[in-house]
Amino acid sequence: MLCGIKIFEMNKIKLLCLLAVVMFFVQACDDDPEIALSEAADELEEVSGLSLYSETGIVHSWTNQFLELEQYASGRPNGAARAIAYIYLAAYETAVPQMLNLVSQDDRLRGLRIRGNRADEINTEVALNACFETVLSHFLLNLSEDQVNQIETFASQIEEELSIDLDEELVENSRVWGEYVADQVIRYSQSDDKAETQILDPQPLSYEPPVGDGFWTYSADPERALFPYWESVRTFVISPDETTAVDPIAYSEDPESDYYAQMVEIYEANNAAREEDGEQLWIAEFWSDDVEGLMISPPARQVSIANQLVEQYELGLDETLSLYVKLGFALNDAAVSAWKYKYEYMVMRPNVFIHEFMDPDFQTNLYRLIYWPNPSFPGYPSGHSTFASAAGGIFIDFFGNATNFTDRTHEDREEFRGTPRPFSSFEELAEENAFSRIPLGVHMRMDCAEGLRLGYEIADAVNSLDLSSPDGI
Repeated sequence: MLCGIKIFEMNKIKLLCLLAVVMFFVQACDDDPEIALSEAADELEEVSGLSLYSETGIVHSWTNQFLELEQYASGRPNGAARAIAYIYLAAYETAVPQMLNLVSQDDRLRGLRIRGNRADEINTEVALNACFETVLSHFLLNLSEDQVNQIETFASQIEEELSIDLDEELVENSRVWGEYVADQVIRYSQSDDKAETQILDPQPLSYEPPVGDGFWTYSADPERALFPYWESVRTFVISPDETTAVDPIAYSEDPESDYYAQMVEIYEANNAAREEDGEQLWIAEFWSDDVEGLMISPPARQVSIANQLVEQYELGLDETLSLYVKLGFALNDAAVSAWKYKYEYMVMRPNVFIHEFMDPDFQTNLYRLIYWPNPSFPGYPSGHSTFASAAGGIFIDFFGNATNFTDRTHEDREEFRGTPRPFSSFEELAEENAFSRIPLGVHMRMDCAEGLRLGYEIADAVNSLDLSSPDGI
């Protein structure tokens, strides 16, 4: 855990405007994007003390770029969790030779080969810039041509600014190093055949769900099983064979049963949230992160929170990349274990049960935001909840549980309720995220509780990883 960290106060509205300029500088200044980026860099340093062209500022700014584009990328949520792990592993490995007390993970991660011909002198900012350009272009899937060009233009403008006072050979050596590390991490990711195959075919026709009372199934091709074989994907710290599971409540159509009572809770919470149009609907939509093209994915939401914490706690480069690489490992491993248990227990979605036994006209509060009302995978455990506590456990270990944090991920969004929400602890943050799925109408309480438990188990394993030791112990 970090000790003695000073939290600084910022003009948050001013900072929000600044970040918008950084992310959209090409559109903001069609005539001269260099001026737009330069002015944004000056403003960032004036407001927060964090230079766009400092080592930490490069990571922070590229993370904002990632978050802007990730909402349009395909492969969520599992592909997103995997991408985050590899993106920040590449950034970590690019900078680790310059970071005290941290070591490369290439001895621990079999198949990763980073050792190469690195020049004696490297500018870390230039190297990180080249690395991020390469990995974002690779791992953000199915972006438009304009979005791919946005990555390239962003990288070019930053390198141009960084190179003003640097020797040409130093710039070239630094760029080559960043690209080399990124390429090595990409090769490592491609050696995971199970993941690569599923990324290309996330809803395989070969998979047909087993039939049984209370089992999840699909009603049309767009709802076919999503990532049904994901338990076979590479993990970074803890495999699904090493995690534990609590059996779900037994399926029952008896109105006196515990199972039926949890369905009643969803039905009433969902409808009350919509009718009251108050805090519960705010919580449901604030944490939704379900809709491609409208919101970032649930794993990326945790990256957004981390990026805000980097600013709030004024983290240095080694702290920032340690946070991100552990967060990426936790999110990736959370997806693998959660999806193993989803397809092991095959728990149906509430929408189906409620339509059959309670109200044929029931609509979830997610329905107005997405064309397909049921997520395309079983409900137990909740993936949202697993991601929430996997990240929450990392934040607690890193900063301590108590905090004074306001999540501004969706500030000023008008398509849904994204008004910032304050939190006094990371445990509170994770729990609200996890159980937001009840008033949204898409998960039973047992789904959320088990996801929350599982995510913390995964975070505990990742927190035990020692980044200063070659074998991680």
